[in-house]
Amino acid sequence: MASDIKKIVLAYSGGLDTSVILKWLQEKYKADVIAFIADVGQGEETEPARKKAVQTGASAVYAEDLREEFARDFVFPAMKANAVYEGTYLLGTSVARPLIAKAQIGVYRKEKADAVAHGATGKGNDQVRFELTYYAHEPNIRVIAPWRDPQWDLTSRTKMMEYASRHGIPVPTTVKKPYSSDRNLLHISFEGGILEDPWAEPPEDMFVLSVDPRKAPDTPTYVEVEFEQGTPVAVDGKRLSPATLLVRLNELGGGNGVGRVDMVENRFVGMKSRGVYETPGGTILYKAHRAVESITMDREVMLMRDQMSPKIAQLIYNGFWYSPEMDFMMDLVRKSQENVSGTARVRLYKGNCDVVGRRSPNSLYDEKISTFEEDQGAYQQADAGAFIKLNALRLRVRKNAGLF
Repeated sequence: MASDIKKIVLAYSGGLDTSVILKWLQEKYKADVIAFIADVGQGEETEPARKKAVQTGASAVYAEDLREEFARDFVFPAMKANAVYEGTYLLGTSVARPLIAKAQIGVYRKEKADAVAHGATGKGNDQVRFELTYYAHEPNIRVIAPWRDPQWDLTSRTKMMEYASRHGIPVPTTVKKPYSSDRNLLHISFEGGILEDPWAEPPEDMFVLSVDPRKAPDTPTYVEVEFEQGTPVAVDGKRLSPATLLVRLNELGGGNGVGRVDMVENRFVGMKSRGVYETPGGTILYKAHRAVESITMDREVMLMRDQMSPKIAQLIYNGFWYSPEMDFMMDLVRKSQENVSGTARVRLYKGNCDVVGRRSPNSLYDEKISTFEEDQGAYQQADAGAFIKLNALRLRVRKNAGLF
């Protein structure tokens, strides 16, 4: 029964949706609503959001800086797994939701609340990501999702703005952006509105983190990224914290127009959705990390990790960060990274990010063996004949049997 819900912790951003939801929850449940604000690098000050939550009637506000944890414990592990959804999406929004929801659960426990709430719609992936994390940490938790509530009738931006006006909630008086966006340290995403036509080219003034590649500098920028056991630790020789490192790579990549993606993806709930993403720093990280792996990872270990990568990406996208299969596969990923230490050099130029060098104290690359010059006996080329014949045996037998 709604009457026994006296305290609700709401994942709050300060935007139109969650500001309206905060007041709506108070009206429907006659409950205290606690606003939880997670700073994962969205580029907005938490103080204005906190003040707005108080002004809207929140009984308490928690604002937590999660940027370092986000980069260290979520972005970097996904990168080590080479997790790319449907071959294109670097999972910027997907990988942030489990952290936000986990931290929200922490506030729920501290406040001894009766329920948690979020502002995700009933059509999207975020509702799944939030709620799977809630249930993984608190199996019997009560979840309020207003967009799925039969009594929720604020089904358009116009209706929301009218509701906000009636309740004195400060909102923009005009719709400045005919699309929605979500930003954190790893990326910014755009969807909806004018982007719902998959044939329509995104307007150039939409982009935030990257310059138009056609207007990027005419000279390339070279960047060196150093890794220790798969974890990025330095840029151009300077050691940086995880969040600071990602910010620096965003600056370098964005300044050269790197990291733009326009795709139609398959949502977990069943529909296709068009998304446009900017991930400049993440693009550099993935390329550089792969380059260091190329000289430090055993061939069969790399193959096994790469076979898991699409599944790991799917689990992250679908919200199963806290699942037994994810734990199992990430244990294997961590093992695969033990020797992935070294430096990659990449060239950034007008939207391109190209690896141009790699080195490692753990390198498995042996020039004496690989050379096309005189190898001085390091590799016996005559051995290859028997190797090929043994591998061809089953093919020869198949042909002799008349099966091919």
